[in-house]
Amino acid sequence: MRAPPDWRAHSANDSLSRAEFDPIEVTDPMRLSEEQLDCYRRDGFLILPGLFAPAEVAALCAELPALFAEETPANFREKHSGQVRTAMGLHRRNDVFARLVRHPRLIGPAMQIAGDRLYVQQVKVNMKAAFGGEVWQWHYDFATHHGEDGVPEPLALNLHVFLDDVSEFNGPLYFIPRSHRNGPVPACLDLQTTSYPLWVVDNDTVAALVAEGGIVSATGPAGTGLIFGDCLVHGSPPNMSPWHRRIFSLIVNPIENALTRHQRPDHQHHRDLTPIEPLDDDCLLRNLAQAS
Repeated sequence: MRAPPDWRAHSANDSLSRAEFDPIEVTDPMRLSEEQLDCYRRDGFLILPGLFAPAEVAALCAELPALFAEETPANFREKHSGQVRTAMGLHRRNDVFARLVRHPRLIGPAMQIAGDRLYVQQVKVNMKAAFGGEVWQWHYDFATHHGEDGVPEPLALNLHVFLDDVSEFNGPLYFIPRSHRNGPVPACLDLQTTSYPLWVVDNDTVAALVAEGGIVSATGPAGTGLIFGDCLVHGSPPNMSPWHRRIFSLIVNPIENALTRHQRPDHQHHRDLTPIEPLDDDCLLRNLAQAS
């Protein structure tokens, strides 16, 4: 199965072809092929088309209105509109998301890349509300994990699931392919641009990385999966469209690479280092049927 969305790569010298970033066919969503692993190591990210079925995505989306409505510090709201920007700690707040963080279609590939002893570092849904979703600046996750939480090495993985169709119009993720290959680049803490404190990469560094690697716009239908590493530089533009863009994000990290500081609250970096144990593949819909 191949995904219909575009993955567009642009560079100053046109050295990158679009074919380099075409989604790779998923044969066993719980185990990555050698080709997929090679692409991840080379580019710093991997697309997994059709990772979750429409019924599974619908079950997840059904839980979001109540979670977004909660008045809790774990719900960060946009600086200007007040709409939810990111809702964190969802596996602690909701049983459906508690199952999702142990889903074998996410945890199986993560264990192939990062080892068997992983803990849940962060769980959230990032929301780009229609007409109001604000920018996520250029950044890479390890800058925050290291600078705020004292994580020693850039070994964490970000596992995404699109909960809406993501197009070029509703605030897609932008990746700079291969920007991870030289390790961490200079970053500084931005407390002004948005409501969420973020360690960001300056424009000159971004321009140099893009000149070498181009930019990929990560688009696809709801149910698409993404994996990317801790040093991949990425960001996303504001959502000016009439369509929401919600993306689930699970960050996992090897237990041996765990946080060494408790500077941020638990919902931003969880302190439970219990190893993740995957559930059965039908855990989302099976438990939904039992509940009904």
